[in-house]
Amino acid sequence: TLMIRDWWMCMIISVMFEFLEYSLEHQLPNFSECWWDHWIMDVILCNGLGIYCGMKTLSWLSLKTYKWQGLWNIPTYKGKMKRIVFQFTPYSWVKFEWKPASSLRRWLAVCGIIFVFLLAELNTFYLKFVLWMPPEHYLVLLRLVFFVNVGGVAMREIYDFMDDPKFHKKLGQQAWLVAAITATEFLIVVKYDPYTLTLSLPFYITQCWILGIILVLTWTAWRFFIRDITLRYKEIRRQKQEHRHEKDKCLSNGDGHSALLDEPNGNKLRERKL
Repeated sequence: TLMIRDWWMCMIISVMFEFLEYSLEHQLPNFSECWWDHWIMDVILCNGLGIYCGMKTLSWLSLKTYKWQGLWNIPTYKGKMKRIVFQFTPYSWVKFEWKPASSLRRWLAVCGIIFVFLLAELNTFYLKFVLWMPPEHYLVLLRLVFFVNVGGVAMREIYDFMDDPKFHKKLGQQAWLVAAITATEFLIVVKYDPYTLTLSLPFYITQCWILGIILVLTWTAWRFFIRDITLRYKEIRRQKQEHRHEKDKCLSNGDGHSALLDEPNGNKLRERKL
């Protein structure tokens, strides 16, 4: 939540990961859980509470006054300690407004962000399984802490690149680094345990994913192509009707009946009346 700064995207990632656990439980045994463990413990309690606390933290960060000064310029020890603690807070604050349905570019970018997040979360479980690493191993926690710090900077670079492409013409280095790390972790899993990844999905799982992909592609085509063409056609038709109505009104003969006359005949009629 501190990285994405959007309630809806965090909830979509949370729910999508549970669907991934359902789909991949034939590959990783620890994905096989009870329904209440998926939706009550994970989505509602753990992820829901985490997202709520994250949004409250975002509200506090957006209201906080960011005024930085040198540590040795602060006269009191209390102020120095407070300055040291605030060193781990952002230098400035920007509220993220992703607006995925505003354009095709932003929609594809948001889908890419969700995909990379889900892949990074899957890498956590697959790396533990492939490298025979217990969940309480210190490297598991260090990796997550590393991803939070690096991912926060990368997400800001991605948002700046999407929000103002004229000023930010290239994607930031940190974003490319996170993408490269995520891809490298996936390649490690592929290299050291290809057998697990090649276990075929059950037929009903494959059908569900194909149906979901078709629905997403259909909505994308309707929202950014068919809908825009329809709205453009209606706007052109409305403008033509208004133009025709104004022309008929200008060429009206005064008794309520429109006279569709050309310009010379209209001038002769006015002269005759005068």
